[in-house]
Amino acid sequence: MRVLLVSNGNGEVAIAQRIAIALHERIPGLILDHLPLVGAPQSTAEATVVGPHAALPSGGLIAMFNLRNIFSDIAGGLLGLTIRQFRFLRAQRGTYDLVIAVGDTFALFMALQMRTRAIFVGTAKSVSVARYGPMELRAMHAAEYVFVRDRATAEDCRARGLEAVDAANAIVDLHDRDAIVDLQLAAEEELVLLLPGSREGAYEEASALAATFAVARGRGANIVGALSVAPRLDAQRFIARLVADGWRYSESGAEPHFERETARILLWRGGVGGLLAHAALVFGQAGTANESAAAAGIAVAAIDDGRTRAERWYRMRQRALLGEAMMMLPSDANSAGEQLAALLADRERRKRMGDIGRERMGEPGAARRIAERAARCLGLQ
Repeated sequence: MRVLLVSNGNGEVAIAQRIAIALHERIPGLILDHLPLVGAPQSTAEATVVGPHAALPSGGLIAMFNLRNIFSDIAGGLLGLTIRQFRFLRAQRGTYDLVIAVGDTFALFMALQMRTRAIFVGTAKSVSVARYGPMELRAMHAAEYVFVRDRATAEDCRARGLEAVDAANAIVDLHDRDAIVDLQLAAEEELVLLLPGSREGAYEEASALAATFAVARGRGANIVGALSVAPRLDAQRFIARLVADGWRYSESGAEPHFERETARILLWRGGVGGLLAHAALVFGQAGTANESAAAAGIAVAAIDDGRTRAERWYRMRQRALLGEAMMMLPSDANSAGEQLAALLADRERRKRMGDIGRERMGEPGAARRIAERAARCLGLQ
């Protein structure tokens, strides 16, 4: 059996990779390939990257007519890349037994060019933010089965005539296999995981996160930070940016780290999941990583510092998806740091936020259920 994954987004690459693991567990001997419409990930033991792909400036963030990102991506070759991907998928007709599109309905539209059985894993929309439109539903009808983020969205789709739909949020499963890491913090110290994201703007976001973290530490929060470096980002650029902000960088001790006055932030190059078991709070500007933290029952805070309408919409969308599981902080580091320190001091509030996050994100096991449906589509019971 041959299956192709088609993903559309940096976070969707990670989701597709997690689904790939579940597919191999359910379908022994499977040949699995992955076409990322956005980004340039490496092949893994589970899925071989195929077809035209490239890392573009925006990292896929071109929603809401973000003209700056659209123009920068066009200058970086977006139109030519999309045409080559379209032609590649058409050329694969008869090659694969099933295609699984992960992301928005554009990913599904591209996958349907193969004219083979298709599954759609919709990650982009929820009725909490925006329901699927009529044209999107029409495309979704062409898939043999559809998975959406939450039950309310699945019920909305069924009420509008899409019967083959269920709720399964694979973001919940992203880190269920990561080994837990013990950072050996002091007895009273709490870990704050800093997630600047995986796009080009992550270096600037790291600067803002670190500044706010330092204020919170200065306001009495007994915390240690861990700045997560996403795959394909350059750790040296993070180091240079924080050093320019006045942080001292050192590689002495168990982990490389930054220090400024009483604040300490570890530079973490490993998987996020290894730290989630210890994190008191996730403070991040990430997309999928913020949501996976909420799924793990950890309170999430983010800075409301969108520089464009599309970026502000993106953060608003995440806030609508997570509800009270996520706290928005002002862009001013002093005000944000004070609020962050107050949240860290309020354990009951953080617990409530974590409970809401688990409820909003759904139950674990989504990747397995998607794999089971794939096996059924392939005639394997």
